[in-house]
Amino acid sequence: MLTGHSAARTCEEPGTAMPSAAGVSHELLPLRVRGVNVEVAAVRREGADAPIVFLHGFGTSKEDYLDVTQRHEFAGRAFLAYDAPGSGASDCADLAAVDIPFLVDAAFAVLDRAGIDRFHLVGHSTGGLTALLLAHRAPRRVLSFVNVMGVLAPEDCVLSRQALAHPDPAEFFFGLAERNRAAAHHGSGLYAAGLPHKIRRGAVAGLFRSMVELADHGDLIAKFLSLPCPRMYLYGEQCAALSYLPTLDANGVELAEIPHSGHLPMYSNPVAMWRRLGDFLARQLIPMARRW
Repeated sequence: MLTGHSAARTCEEPGTAMPSAAGVSHELLPLRVRGVNVEVAAVRREGADAPIVFLHGFGTSKEDYLDVTQRHEFAGRAFLAYDAPGSGASDCADLAAVDIPFLVDAAFAVLDRAGIDRFHLVGHSTGGLTALLLAHRAPRRVLSFVNVMGVLAPEDCVLSRQALAHPDPAEFFFGLAERNRAAAHHGSGLYAAGLPHKIRRGAVAGLFRSMVELADHGDLIAKFLSLPCPRMYLYGEQCAALSYLPTLDANGVELAEIPHSGHLPMYSNPVAMWRRLGDFLARQLIPMARRW
């Protein structure tokens, strides 16, 4: 069950929650991660079941997941979504410290602050990579894992690798996204328009360096396959040529291909994405009272 914490404060005033009509609370969580002060903007709903924890990807935000409040499949289900340090409405006192391992430690800090022990996990892109490392470090706590286009291999880091070859990786990537607003990839325009508002430039280089290092040397596919919980890999049809999909399928990972979408199915075909998420999680979301 999600629980409150006396140190959490809301966006409006200290010490009180700001509930919405859907029973959702918005909070700012002051934390200290690896000696760095961060303030994490979070959205959550309490419930009697184990919560779903949503981790967003690079250049996106927690709002990618807030349609969970509109879907009947998730009515009343507990959940937590938050902006990673250096992204969205979250702050970080030292952006140069932000990399994937830092985000993993931040995720544990958020979970501890929210009083969450066991949970279902959904992560997209770099959030999928963060989620994978979190689940690998604490497999007992993760009841199920939906990996939405998360980084698993070197082939997932083509653009970040290109960006790191430039003196200013952030400038290169932001410019590339802007130039490709009208590219033949689903969601490109919407992603490019939101990018400057959803990721701090000072966090880009560290995230890209760590992502490439982990993709090249982190044995990520082996980590994913070793997880004891039910797993699903969700991807857009434009990404159906990923070389590791047959390996995932052969090793018990449920594959979910979303039509009319690419790397950003939540932008291009959210109805199909939420339907597949709902179907998978309905098979996993057993109220905690029935687990004991």
